[in-house]
Amino acid sequence: MTDRLPHEKGFHVSWDQIHRDSRALAWRLDGCGPDNGGWKAVVAITRGGMIPAMIVSRELDIRVVDTISVKSYSHQSQTEARVTKSPQAELMGDGTGILVIDDLVDTGKTLELVRRLYPKAHFATVYAKPSGRPMVDSYITEVSQDTWIFFPWDMALQYVQPFRGKD
Repeated sequence: MTDRLPHEKGFHVSWDQIHRDSRALAWRLDGCGPDNGGWKAVVAITRGGMIPAMIVSRELDIRVVDTISVKSYSHQSQTEARVTKSPQAELMGDGTGILVIDDLVDTGKTLELVRRLYPKAHFATVYAKPSGRPMVDSYITEVSQDTWIFFPWDMALQYVQPFRGKD
């Protein structure tokens, strides 16, 4: 089966699954913050980190939530990561007590950029690929580097041809 496109080795994540995995990430992070186990704030890496960050912040009762926007993909092609929107500077400092959340670490270039800005923050993702895993402090599920993760916010219901071909 060498005639498949790289994105056809897909890991499809449902809304239920992202919710369960994000709650599992919250459980893993509970009590791990530097303030008697608590966190000062959650910062979501947009756009993919927004839903997991919201779930984690709810589960851990963290009321301060901000975002950092990093653009590193154009469709399915990775480009040079760049910050397009920063969180509140007075909140962030060097990152101490800040929980930075993203949906996935792929090559690690996005998190590498954000880690340079906030070196003492704790970086957590729901999913991790081997190349980017060293940039993450906490994650839930590892997938192979050549797997494309299909998140529910990117999908619509449609027919998919069987893996081994036509009927």
